[in-house]
Amino acid sequence: MNHVKSRNKRKDEYRMRTHLIHGNYESKKWDYDHHVIPPMTCSATYRLSSAHRGAQGFFEFASDSMDFVKHVPIYIYDRLEEPTRGMLEENLAYAEQGEMCVTFASGMAAISGTLGMLCESGHEIVAHQVLYGCTYSLMTHWLPRFGINTIFTNLKKIEELRKVVTPRTRVIYFETPVNPDLSLIDIGAIRKTIDELNMNRPSDKQIRIVVDNTFATPYSQRPLTLGADFSIHSLTKDIGGFGTDMGGAVIGPQKYYSPLLLYRKDFGGVLSPKSAWNFLVYGLPTLSTRMINQQKTAYRVAQFLQSHPKVQRVIYPGLETYPQLELAKHQMTNYEGKFSPGAMIYFVLNGDSEQEGHRAEKFIDYIADHSYCITLAVSLGQMRTLIESPFSMTHAALPSEEKRKRGMEPGGIRLSIGLEDWHDLIEDLQHALDHI
Repeated sequence: MNHVKSRNKRKDEYRMRTHLIHGNYESKKWDYDHHVIPPMTCSATYRLSSAHRGAQGFFEFASDSMDFVKHVPIYIYDRLEEPTRGMLEENLAYAEQGEMCVTFASGMAAISGTLGMLCESGHEIVAHQVLYGCTYSLMTHWLPRFGINTIFTNLKKIEELRKVVTPRTRVIYFETPVNPDLSLIDIGAIRKTIDELNMNRPSDKQIRIVVDNTFATPYSQRPLTLGADFSIHSLTKDIGGFGTDMGGAVIGPQKYYSPLLLYRKDFGGVLSPKSAWNFLVYGLPTLSTRMINQQKTAYRVAQFLQSHPKVQRVIYPGLETYPQLELAKHQMTNYEGKFSPGAMIYFVLNGDSEQEGHRAEKFIDYIADHSYCITLAVSLGQMRTLIESPFSMTHAALPSEEKRKRGMEPGGIRLSIGLEDWHDLIEDLQHALDHI
């Protein structure tokens, strides 16, 4: 008897944590009913039985008329489409509760692909005033070469957004929680404002909301359900979880699937099947378990730091002292609707505002030299707890005066909580604080 047909419950009756583990085994991308683990392809090109089939494959690629939920694609060349990546995209779209997903070779490739697809010469992007350094560099150095300019403003204040939108605006772009200070931007409020601004715009001039959801992950926040048009991820971070592969993803409306595929084909930032397989087999299935444990530890570590006399300020959405706690409880929830504040912590040591971050540097250097369970490294969302100085490292692309003007502090410390025992993390942090 077919085991699928003998189930007592429909697939959609199972909880999301279970779905992330078992995935979409009914995928038309590749029939693998008899594989417990999805297979991985390792072929750059595919044999075609006839010239006609090859022509048909090129015709169908990124075609709006094809229903790829029911239709098995004709695979031609890895850069166009291949089955392992396709299965990952189906599951990522489901995890974000979106209609479609297109993956890329990195998070920055996903951002570049989305903005490149939505904007053309003469268009403008409105972005939050604090962004990941490479995103800022893309918007200030590269996109202007193509006639696409970016206006930076404080998107936590809706009135500031209204002031800067012009007839040329096509995209509102932000991270929430913001990297690195963990402040939140109200996606629902942005949606309401953009709907009002879009009312008198023709369809080809509508403004789209693009949210970088990397810090929260789909487990803790799903921007599309809150009003965003696109949710972007660096798969390298928590979705990947193990720090072994780079990747990016864009989730959004079905009508943008074909343009994104075509852009990726020509832009060339394609996710490799081997990396896609790791995200599909190891990353997504363990996301819920990892986030549940990381959040518990993050809360304990944040409490410890907040109570320490050498720490001036701790920003963590799960603390009662978090400035935007009500918004956090509304916006950052897991699949069961429970508050899910994530695993990122931002803190500042006493005296560092006046000392240009010297104490933070001394603290981080001590961690690098003496801690066994906290690693000085960029990136985030790994099994290992990572620490870094955003002002001088991940956000180095922003000029120093601009960073200060936008509220970034030289002494800010970013901590990405991993899966280590929380007692060990706190003890190593305590030892480092004792030596500054």
